[in-house]
Amino acid sequence: MKKKLYISLVLILPVILFASSESAHAISSSESMNHVMTRLMLQLAAVIISAKVMGHVFVQVFRQPRVLGELAAGMLIGPYALGSLIIPFLHGPLFPVFDGALPIQPELYGFAVHASIILLFLAGLETDLPTFLRFSGLGSVVGLGGVVVSFILGDLTAVLFLPQVHSFTDPAALFLGTLSTATSVGITARILSEKKKMSSPEGVTILAAAVLDDVVGIILLAVVVGISKAETSGSALDWGGIGIIAAKAFGFWLVCTVIGILIAPRLTKGLKHFEGMDTIAGIAFGIALVLAGLSETVGLAMIIGAYVTGLSLSQTDIAHEIRENLSGLYSFFVPIFFCVMGMMVDFASLVPVLGFGLLYSAVAVAGKLIGCGIPSLLTGFNLRGAFRIGAGMLPRGEVTLIVAGIGLSSGAIGKDLFGVAIMTLLIATVIAPPLLIRSFEGGSGYTRKRAEKHSDEPVQSFDLEFPSLRMTDFMRQEMLKAFQNEEFFIHLVDSARERLYHIRKDDVLISLVQKGSTISVRTAPAHEQFVRLLLLEEVLELKDLLKSMESMKDPDAMGANLLMGLFEDSSAKT
Repeated sequence: MKKKLYISLVLILPVILFASSESAHAISSSESMNHVMTRLMLQLAAVIISAKVMGHVFVQVFRQPRVLGELAAGMLIGPYALGSLIIPFLHGPLFPVFDGALPIQPELYGFAVHASIILLFLAGLETDLPTFLRFSGLGSVVGLGGVVVSFILGDLTAVLFLPQVHSFTDPAALFLGTLSTATSVGITARILSEKKKMSSPEGVTILAAAVLDDVVGIILLAVVVGISKAETSGSALDWGGIGIIAAKAFGFWLVCTVIGILIAPRLTKGLKHFEGMDTIAGIAFGIALVLAGLSETVGLAMIIGAYVTGLSLSQTDIAHEIRENLSGLYSFFVPIFFCVMGMMVDFASLVPVLGFGLLYSAVAVAGKLIGCGIPSLLTGFNLRGAFRIGAGMLPRGEVTLIVAGIGLSSGAIGKDLFGVAIMTLLIATVIAPPLLIRSFEGGSGYTRKRAEKHSDEPVQSFDLEFPSLRMTDFMRQEMLKAFQNEEFFIHLVDSARERLYHIRKDDVLISLVQKGSTISVRTAPAHEQFVRLLLLEEVLELKDLLKSMESMKDPDAMGANLLMGLFEDSSAKT
């Protein structure tokens, strides 16, 4: 816990420095640095407490995703609601409305930007590349169908029903088209897991398509940002320039991803020279910040660099440990991001576009159902399966908020259209879970017989049986310590019914399962001999220990020695 807190404090430092630089500007505007910092600390307190409380209420009471509660908290305490109330000792409201593209204090928005980088970095770490590649055929067709149809419908809706939009390449139309393409993988994956449908044909297709949605959506966002900058600067629309932007976005993504995946093992090997996973996790996140900054310098969104960094490290043996060590940072920052996004909703400006918001939300839902459903029908699914896939692609989440926030900060969309984006997120996220749950009632939705795909390299397994459960627990702990001594990284996957561990080091993957008094080990044949020898050493050491205890003539002396050893071991740990 202390290590995670240390990482959090170290990584918050850049944001504090950013806030300090903004405070210098505030001093020239007759507002003291202490006053700015006091307001910022109170703002953070209000944001963190309200986001945590509302997130808990939405999960426990309303049975809705935590993100909706955090958004609602931002709307409640924001500058257009309770945040506008005057606080005497601040001589003004807690959340004053700032002039410019963003209505919130720049220092607070700096925390939100930092949170978006953390969010996409960890999302990249959680991406399962082998699963994505295995089902990339069906997933690519379904995902691209959903992106293309949703983008066209979203853009077309803006052109037909917004008087200020006059062309398909208008920045507002492009952003609304991009907003309709995003899918929240987390919400869908959680439902599939609860329904035990994660490995079903519909489940794996949804996950592969959702991952592709995120990738294409991020690249599309980069293109739209470049076009928006050209439009807002007053220069003529250059289709050749748009092609260059698209090529640059795709090239940056492709080159950084390929290079990142290729050098990730060597990078991981170098990081392992640092003692302590807290140091390794901090350096890894620092690399994500560097690549995020480079993305911004070439005209792309910072989240692209963060996602590429996470994706590159996702298949290394330290990916899980990085996620674990950054979990404290994630739980602190990410609710701030969602809450700050909710604070930007101006209810007064939302009233004139309320009808358009409902229409756009309906179009966004239809775009996913049609765009993902039709390709599903053409690739072997029946109507039931196609509807399941379409419903699974409905939830919106962090990518929608990031796109909307970038559009608002760049001036491409106003407060009214930002509110439309939040309305769409709320509607789609609320209706998607019950639709998806109900859709899985019934038979299979896949009409073709799926051929089982086996790995080219078989898996070898062997069992170790012990006379008692206590002995089995002891040997399991000793085996895990032996793997740790060999610089393996251990991940506890499941501890509910059986203790399942994934043990990784470079390209070696070992599964260790304890079922009662039996320990089962699975690994590739090439690594079987090494694993057997390592476990045999532990068994022989235990045998020697038992023999030495039996040969001791004085039981009291033996007990005293054992107690002394335990005392010394406890003192050393303390």
